Parts: sequence; C-alpha cells; structure tokens
Amino acid sequence: MVRTTPRGGGRTWTARRSAPLSGSHARGRRLRLPRRAVRIREAEVAEAVRTLAVLLQAGAAPLAAWRHLAESGSAVAVEVVAEAEEHGRALGEAIRAQGGVWRMVAAAWGIAGTVGAPLGEVLRAIASALEGAGDIRDEVSVALAEPAGTARLMLWLPLVGLLLGTALGFDTVTVLFTRPEGWTLLAAGLALLLLARGWTRAMVRRAAPPPGIPGIRAELLVVALAGGTAIPRARALVEHELAEGDDPAAAEETIERVLRLSAAAGVPAVELLRAEADRARRDARTAGRTGAARLSSRLLLPLGACTLPAFMLLGVAPLILSVLSTTPLPFA
Repeated sequence: MVRTTPRGGGRTWTARRSAPLSGSHARGRRLRLPRRAVRIREAEVAEAVRTLAVLLQAGAAPLAAWRHLAESGSAVAVEVVAEAEEHGRALGEAIRAQGGVWRMVAAAWGIAGTVGAPLGEVLRAIASALEGAGDIRDEVSVALAEPAGTARLMLWLPLVGLLLGTALGFDTVTVLFTRPEGWTLLAAGLALLLLARGWTRAMVRRAAPPPGIPGIRAELLVVALAGGTAIPRARALVEHELAEGDDPAAAEETIERVLRLSAAAGVPAVELLRAEADRARRDARTAGRTGAARLSSRLLLPLGACTLPAFMLLGVAPLILSVLSTTPLPFA
C-alpha cells in the first residue's frame, strides 16, 4: 500500500511494504507476484516511460520527472521516489528494484548515465521498444484466444454427456458411483480429463511469446554508442546491465554479426543495430502468429487422444451399462 503525506509545503513519499529482501530472496519474491499483476504492470510501463521522456526533454530533472509521474497516479513512480528519497537509493537501482521489464528501463537509464547519452531520447527509444513488445504480445494473445477457448470448452464435453444421459432418464450417475465397473470408468475418465487439461495448457503456454523485449540488446547497445563510447566498452556496459540473463545468448551472436558487417562495410553500427532491433520485433510477431495458427491444429491431439475417450467413458459407457442393467436379455 502506498500513501503520500504533506510535510512543510513539500511532499514525502512513503511506500508501505515489508522489509526489503536482498539477493535471490528478493528476485524470488518478485517472481511470485500474481500473473495478472505482472501483466498489468508490464502494460503500463511503456506509457510511463514515454511520459518520463517527455518530461525530461522538457527540461525536468530526473527525480523531479519521477515526482511528477508519481503525482499523476503511477504506483511504480511512488515506489521509485520513496526508494530514492527515503532510502537514499540511486534512481537506477530504485527502478531496477521494481522487477519485470522495469529492469530493462533501469539498464537503459544506467547506460545513458554512464556514457552521457540524452536520457529523454533514450527513454523514447525504450518506450517504443516496449510498445512494440506489448503489441506483439497482444496480437498473439488475440490469435491464441479462439483455439484455447475452444479447447477449454471441449473439456466440458464428458460432463455434458453424463448430464444428457441423466436428463434422458438413464441412471448413469448411479452406475458411475455405486458399481465397481462405474468406479473404473470414473477414474479413467477423470484421469484422461486431467491429462487433456494439462496437455492443452502446456501447448498454449509454448505457443505464447517468450518473456522479454525482442531486440533489447541491440537497443541498449545503440544507447551506449550514442554517447560516443567505443564498441568494446559499449558491449561491456550492456553485458554488465544484462548480467542476470535478460536476453538469450543467441542475441549476442546476432550483435556480433551486425558489428562485423558494420566494420566490413564501413557503415555506422548504430543504424544497423536499430534495423536489427526492428527485425527482431518483426520476427517475434511472425513467430507468434505462426505459433497461434499451428496451435489450432495441434490442439486436436489432446481432443482426440484424451477428451473424446473421456466422453466415451463418462458419458456413453455408463449409459450403455444402465440400459443393459434395466433391459432383460432374451438369452438370459
């Protein structure tokens, strides 16, 4: 919970929170945030960063810009200002402590401060990268919604079959819960439903875009080079800021290829790196759409292997047993 209290014409920012954790405990606590809270926070980062960029380019000091953002209602900004004013932490450290994609903002903030790059322009570029990543995630989520929703709906098919048999006057519930063969059908049907549910969730999860910001390493290297830093020093700064593994190792190979091309062609590396960041976002968008399209057909696997057999076990087989138990056989 966050509150603000006036003090002598100024404003004191107080973040009501538990004692700060350090090391892996702090990172572990952030990782256990509710998934919905993390999504909401990530969706708001780009807007907050762009607002900061506008304030900084208008001449506001960094801490003053964060204060203005906090007064506009940003809970993260209140946390950052409280960390900076009450606990004496540097702004970069306070930003990084917010976790999630705020660590990328902190990385850009730290690199810009080290090399002397214009912070407002840097934050505008990072805001654009964040917006691009958010657009990709939204597009893929929309594309995944239909097949995932259909798969979840089909999981109710066995229950519908069971209720339909009961509505037609067959004693299917009694067969399932009072007879040994019914217990076997019930156990097997429920096991198949659980397997289908887990299988479907895993497939949807694999089709979702990976966490992180596509092209962020190239964007951060552009920030470092914008201050006139030599390429080896710029790469060392980026490696230091991304020491916690925020970007896949494959991105470093791509950066190496771009820098070799720049040296061989005599072309400024900054523009090539920006083009590479744009390409990474386009590739991520294409991969997300392709994964969503493939998911529609792949979800037929758990449907055919688990959901439909569960329907037969829970909806059809008890109905047949009920009919057999109440119908005299001519050869009996």
